[in-house]
Amino acid sequence: MVRNQAKKRKKKATPRMQLPKIRIGKILAPFFAITVVLAIYQLSITMLDREITSIEISGPFQRVTALHIEDAISEEIDAGFVGADIDRIQDLIVALPWIDQARVARRWPNRISIIVTEQVPAAVWGDNGLLNTRGELFIDKSRHVPAELPRLSGPDASSAEVAARYLAVREQLILRGLDVRRVHLDARGSWGMTLGNGIDVRLGRKAVADRTDLFLNVVAGIITSRGKEIDYVDMRYGNGFTIGWKGDSPTPVSDPERARQEMLAARGMN
Repeated sequence: MVRNQAKKRKKKATPRMQLPKIRIGKILAPFFAITVVLAIYQLSITMLDREITSIEISGPFQRVTALHIEDAISEEIDAGFVGADIDRIQDLIVALPWIDQARVARRWPNRISIIVTEQVPAAVWGDNGLLNTRGELFIDKSRHVPAELPRLSGPDASSAEVAARYLAVREQLILRGLDVRRVHLDARGSWGMTLGNGIDVRLGRKAVADRTDLFLNVVAGIITSRGKEIDYVDMRYGNGFTIGWKGDSPTPVSDPERARQEMLAARGMN
């Protein structure tokens, strides 16, 4: 009897493990809801993704035609109103020669709107490349180079640097009644430019910014008053410059400040 009671106590001391009851419906309900949402989304896309029947292209066209643009984006347009990749269409348009910017948008129910802006050439790079107003090379070899554009040249990949110097100098020269026709950077890093009146300006490789300032502040004034007599200006000196006169010996100027004062006095401004 004692043994039976011990067995009973032993049985009571070891409770049975029971697994929690999980309702299958609670597990499947979220997956079912997601499936329904995806199905509705796909159905909506299918219903909305109709054929594109109209492309509206606007912009000041001079070098590019609407046909060029349509040809470039034809594959994307075939993907349908919703399936067409707007960013891809924009990239394809901007990749065309002479296109600077493009804006593309969907217009319900089946139309695509495109607004383009063409590049504006500001200078010739090398023999027949073209730079835009930001100094970016947008055409390597142009079949038509406008004769009135200034000429810039230099080593490969230096177009942005040369264009930046040209734009900065040109802005200052215009204020002084002058203009620049050519800016050149050679393989050794030496700078030179030719003004609109044909005068060559030699800036060299060292202290180019300081020499440019000296040219603008002093020499430009001399050129304004005596430009027809000057052949070239050599700024490659540590403390001055040399003016090369047409039919006469060059004149070294070792005291730029004195030259500036004499120039102002000659103008009656001193």
